[in-house]
Order: sequence, then structure tokens, then C-alpha cells
Amino acid sequence: MINLYSAQIESLSIHRVGNKSKAEGLFVSQDPYSLSDELTPLIKEFFFKPFREKEENYFKFFHEEDIEFNEMFKISQKVFDNPAATHLLSEEIAKHLYAQSDHPHIKPGEVYVVHLDGVQIDNIKTDAIGIFKSELKQDFLQFKETGTNLEMILEQGINLNKLDKGCLIFNHKPEEGYKVLSVDSNRYDAKYWLENFLCVEAFEDDNFYTKKYLKFCQDFAKDVILPAEDKKEEVLFMNRAVNHFAKNDAFEETAFMNDVIENPELIPEFRNYKSEQAPKYKIEDLTDFPISNTAVSAQRKKIKNVINLDTNIQIKMDFINPESAEKFVEKGWDEEKQMYYYLVYFNKEEK
Repeated sequence: MINLYSAQIESLSIHRVGNKSKAEGLFVSQDPYSLSDELTPLIKEFFFKPFREKEENYFKFFHEEDIEFNEMFKISQKVFDNPAATHLLSEEIAKHLYAQSDHPHIKPGEVYVVHLDGVQIDNIKTDAIGIFKSELKQDFLQFKETGTNLEMILEQGINLNKLDKGCLIFNHKPEEGYKVLSVDSNRYDAKYWLENFLCVEAFEDDNFYTKKYLKFCQDFAKDVILPAEDKKEEVLFMNRAVNHFAKNDAFEETAFMNDVIENPELIPEFRNYKSEQAPKYKIEDLTDFPISNTAVSAQRKKIKNVINLDTNIQIKMDFINPESAEKFVEKGWDEEKQMYYYLVYFNKEEK
């Protein structure tokens, strides 16, 4: 988990990267930019806001042969070893990004490279590198007094409410390729930013494992429990799975199965499903790991707890109190109507 509240911009460099395939140039500033007191809070919000609003999916630098061949990993090492050289190294970053900007769809834009101090990640205070890119320009009006009238002047600029691309490289876990966060609001060229420029892959930590295991459980519920039983049992299984994760600090697979899988006949099915599908989720040998509460909260929001009926009626189950569904909702078959039904017990209707 990150905390950018106390982060300070120690160095800011601004360059412009064009589209190489269209023979657009690269403009490199010779000196770092000195932020004014007025601009500093606005620029910090411009850079940091997307990371506060986005789910934390961490990446790490990698290379198929050896991580030492990853260009951004090497530059990051140099910055963290010598922060005073950030501006000089920012030129290398701009040149590396320009070299990857060879697809016709890639838009030119300004690139901001910052060295940050006072960031927190995993409750550890450290420094970080921020690389941000603004691409899309928006029209805005300026007004000028000309005699007794106001004149409208149409100009173009950057919307400080929307960052197009950005990444934060934390000086944390260097032996594993550093922890990296990335945002990209333009999906048409995601490969260019994540794969070609940064060259990153998922960072396999407790956050990663928690999300992957819950996604595996969700697919097991859909592919195995739903066909074998019904929608109610599918929802209740995920209820129990999420609540098990929420109330424990560490995951242990046997304890999880005993707590969550009420039908003993489904335990072998669970093991078989994991054996077959594990590579898809990267959980082949995963039987215990620390649980990330942040990941549990994020996944809980994504899991549907609603039974949609073909009669345009929805039954919403409660993730917090799943025992209510078990005690007060029954499913049956009506011979006369030749239809299934849900019977719901209650004392009074809530306002």
C-alpha cells in the first residue's frame, strides 16, 4: 500500500517526445524545471491523483535474459544511487521513450521525470522516480481587454484533471526488479507504455496472490458450483470465501476449504479444478501466503452478489451477513406453474 501524502518533488525535468515514425523530433530541456510555490500543489495533484484513485496492481522490471538488460531498471538504479544526477538521467529516459514511439498511433507529448522523496510503500519510507506523459490537448478560452470590449482567444493546453500516462518506480525490492505502479488512460497503445518502454510484469506479492486466488475461487464457483447446484450456492460460496479472507491475516488452503466448502463432495472437485486451472492464475504451488486486506476489499467490490431471474426480478445477497441467505431463502419447484421459485422469509420490510 502506498502513501503519497508527504511526498516531495526534489527534481523535475520536462522534455517533449514526438512520434518517431512520423519524423517528429525529441526536445530535451538542458536544465531541470524550478517549480513555484503556486504550481507545486497543482502539479503534485496532477501527478498523484490517478494513483490514489486506481487499484494498486504492482509490476516489476524484467528481461527474458537478465534484468540487467532492462533499460529502465538500469536507469532507475543510477537515479537511486545518485539522485543529484536525475536530470541528466531523465534525458536517457526521454531518449528511451522516443525510441519506442515508432507506431503511427502513438501521440507526441510532454514527458515529466521527477525524483520524489518521502513516499511510503508497505509502511516503509523511501524515495521514488515518477515518469508522466501528457498527450491530449484541450481547447480553452483566454480573454483580453481591447479598448471597451473583451476579446476571446482560443488556445490549447493540458487538462490538469487528467494524466494520460504515468508510472511510479519505488526504491523498494530492487533485488526483485523494484515495485512499479502504472496508469494509462489511453488504451489504444498500452503495449507501447507497459511492454516496450517499461518492460514490466506482475509483481507477485501478497496483493497479487490474494487477488489471483479470489479470482480462481470466483471461476470455480461459476464453472463447478453453479452447474452442480444453483446460483444461490454460487453466491454463498463466494460470500464465505471473501469473508474467510477478510477475517484472516494469512491464508492456509486446508483451513480455507474446511471453512468455505460446505459440501464435502466438492473438495475433490476443488482440488482437480485447481490442478487444471492453476497455471492460468499462477497459483500452481500456492497453499499459504499473507493476505492483503486492500486486495480483499478491491475484489469484494468486483464480485457479484445478485441473482438475476428471467422474470426481471433480482435477489441481492448480503456479503456481510451470508447466514441470512442460508436461513431465510429457499429454492423450490412449482409443479403447477412448471417454474422454479425462491421463498424469502422476513418479519417486516425495511424502509
